[in-house]
Amino acid sequence: MSEEREDAPEPKSSRAGRNLPAAIGVGVALGAAILISLLTVRFVFIGIIAAAIVVGTIELAGALRRAADIRIALVPVLVGGQAMIWLAWPFGREGALTAFVLTVLACLLWRLRNGADGYLRDVGASVFAAAYLPLFAAFAAMLVPPEDGVGRVLAFMIGVVASDTGGYIAGVLRGRHPMAPSISPKKTWEGFGGSLLAGVVAGSLTFSLMLDAQAWQGVLFGAAIVLTATLGDLMESLIKRDLGIKDMGNLLPGHGGLMDRLDSLLPSAVVSWLLLSAFVP
Repeated sequence: MSEEREDAPEPKSSRAGRNLPAAIGVGVALGAAILISLLTVRFVFIGIIAAAIVVGTIELAGALRRAADIRIALVPVLVGGQAMIWLAWPFGREGALTAFVLTVLACLLWRLRNGADGYLRDVGASVFAAAYLPLFAAFAAMLVPPEDGVGRVLAFMIGVVASDTGGYIAGVLRGRHPMAPSISPKKTWEGFGGSLLAGVVAGSLTFSLMLDAQAWQGVLFGAAIVLTATLGDLMESLIKRDLGIKDMGNLLPGHGGLMDRLDSLLPSAVVSWLLLSAFVP
């Protein structure tokens, strides 16, 4: 999630390559759904996570199949992925990791029926998909159960959104020096600076206002989220370049596929859970 997305040109696109009105509209709608779930029955947010992972997994499986004829064990990954997310609610890490191990075993067995040709390739992609999407997402689900779960989820979400928005604005206005031109040509150091500034401000405010924590902890949290969000965006860019595609899908106008929105959130969920567990036990 960043200003550097490499979308195909669209009508009324901004300097950063997005259809900006559509992107803003979709972003507001998604944010409203998440906020309503958190402020009413917060555990509904776990359902939103689970649904997003189903869509993201199908998008990734389709991209791998179309671009490289890699066929992940879709049924085991989808079923096991739901188990990881929902078992993380009552059982935490143990539930998610147990479901992940069983999903890996199911992928190994599922692929047996298609013979040896491409077995290692397909199983490797299946295990990658199971870890990259539902296992990472399970850490977001684990933010919900504590009494201050709403504040934890908002700190995580606001941190990623602030990184995205700060990077977008700074990249459009001041972006001159590419960070990784061979991976994501539109990602700039100026954009990263904007992400860092917005992220640490957001972290300090959410920690001091919504959680029983210190502002300096929020600064560290915000900086860590910016780093993982940026790396998550670069990792997905590498996957797309390896496959020779621009977007994982076209579900969200102005954004591409849902996976193109989850790229920064997934690794950031892991780091958010780790830091929040340390700073706000």
